[in-house]
Amino acid sequence: MRLLVLGGTFNPPHIGHLMLAEELAAEFGYDRVVLVPSFIPPHKANADDPGPSVRLGMVEAAVEGDPAIIVNACEIERGGLSYTVDTLDRIVEEYSPEGKPGLAIGDDLVAGFGAWRNPSAICERADLIVARRSGEPFDMAYPYRAAHNMLLPISSTDIRARIASGRPWRRLVPAAVYRYIDERGIYVEA
Repeated sequence: MRLLVLGGTFNPPHIGHLMLAEELAAEFGYDRVVLVPSFIPPHKANADDPGPSVRLGMVEAAVEGDPAIIVNACEIERGGLSYTVDTLDRIVEEYSPEGKPGLAIGDDLVAGFGAWRNPSAICERADLIVARRSGEPFDMAYPYRAAHNMLLPISSTDIRARIASGRPWRRLVPAAVYRYIDERGIYVEA
């Protein structure tokens, strides 16, 4: 089984995440996508974080019943800062994929990739796939494959702001995620 790893904060998971997973799997011939919600992302601070267990619950709700997507909570279970190199080791150990797994990152993360923990080891353990997020040109010092995914102007930041301000957001997330957020009052400012 060929695996593609897509990590992130997923705060909240939205249709852009799921469409990207589906597109990259199809474009690069992966059998399954492993979504890995981070515990504490080392490169992203967020005051609107409802907590890792809530984000994990939303990701699980988003893909429930989808045999093409696996949710792996290894970073949440490990605790502390989440490092991709450690996550790749865990994914390979747990699933024994055929060949190296793919690792999807957005082009918005390329500039900082050299500052990640052991980027050379990441590239040894996985085939790096850079997905379009901004559509802007970039330089990458590490070997990668460029994805040709569609650009969907949807962000978790905007969804959180829409929820907090009472603007429409329901169709930006899977129905199960909408229910999860709505029933628990997540992201609603007091």
